[in-house]
Amino acid sequence: MAVEHAATEAAGHSATGDLLMSGLILLGAALAFVLIFRRLGLGAVLGYLIAGVAVGPHGLNLAGSAESMLGAAEIGIILLLFLVGLELAPARLWRLRKEIFGFGLLQVALCGIALTGLVLFFAGFTLAAAVAIGLPLALSSTAQVLPLLQSGGRLNTPTGERAFSVLLFQDLSIIPLLTIIAALSRAPADPGAPPGWLLAVYAVLAIVGLVVAGRFLLTPLFRVVGRFAERELFIVAGLFTVFGAAVLMDSLGLSMALGAFVAGVILADSPYRHELEADIDPFRSILLGLFFLAVGMMLDVDVVLSRPLFVIGMAAALVATKVAIIFGLARLSGMATRPALVIGLLLSQGGEFAFVLFTEAERAFLIAPEASSL
Repeated sequence: MAVEHAATEAAGHSATGDLLMSGLILLGAALAFVLIFRRLGLGAVLGYLIAGVAVGPHGLNLAGSAESMLGAAEIGIILLLFLVGLELAPARLWRLRKEIFGFGLLQVALCGIALTGLVLFFAGFTLAAAVAIGLPLALSSTAQVLPLLQSGGRLNTPTGERAFSVLLFQDLSIIPLLTIIAALSRAPADPGAPPGWLLAVYAVLAIVGLVVAGRFLLTPLFRVVGRFAERELFIVAGLFTVFGAAVLMDSLGLSMALGAFVAGVILADSPYRHELEADIDPFRSILLGLFFLAVGMMLDVDVVLSRPLFVIGMAAALVATKVAIIFGLARLSGMATRPALVIGLLLSQGGEFAFVLFTEAERAFLIAPEASSL
């Protein structure tokens, strides 16, 4: 017994040591590459992705499995959707309603259709695979555009407000895009899963339940927590709210991200909104960084290097297509030529949410890992 106990303890110490070593390597790589890319004026997302490629199985193979890290890192996506919901205060939505639900909707729809056609024609994928790639690429990078507007003092200009409105609609569109990918899924159906119409009923009942809970439970809870002026307690209450809403949706067979998003919308008008945002954002940043590290680790560099001209050509086509469509929409809405071109260039890149949607598309058997890497 004593020998078995000692062997178990040694194995536990070894596993912990391996985990710490992998964590140290990943954090060191992330720190180095994010600093380099920030220094070059590029985004942190690209730094995380390249760090993952460098230490992953297709690079130097210094860290552990990307799949095992991805599960924990996806909590960052849940927190991100919660923070998006917090931005949707009804007064702000009403003020920017035409820009968000007019210009934003047209941008996502037209760019998504055009890019789906582009992928279908040039890449030779099936229609379902082209949709799963084209629609996510219609979204732009909030993490790139907003800091750029803020640093230039242009966020509150007409161009800046329009760009922000489009980005806000893009963030909102994550939920319907996840739903589209789930509807196209080729993954084997769970025999115990309820039919689609029943899932829709569950979703409506869960959202109503969360709204009622927000009014009669969450608001009084945060009021009580606020009296103690303990920041740690506020963080615990915030994370409890996010995870509680996510677990509720997951137990009904629905998207955890949807639960977190609804929880954020419920608290968007709360007097504690800004404090919640400040407390949750560091967790979101760290876990989202881990998510992009895991995506980078799963990137098959050989697939990309085997077709470099295709990658460069499609990247150029992505930017050119989005610039042309967004510029045209801006001109039709009455913007002058120069601001219309500026907003087209600002929103021309692909966004970080595409990686989230590509991961879901892989799970749904719509695209192979090689196609995702490409």
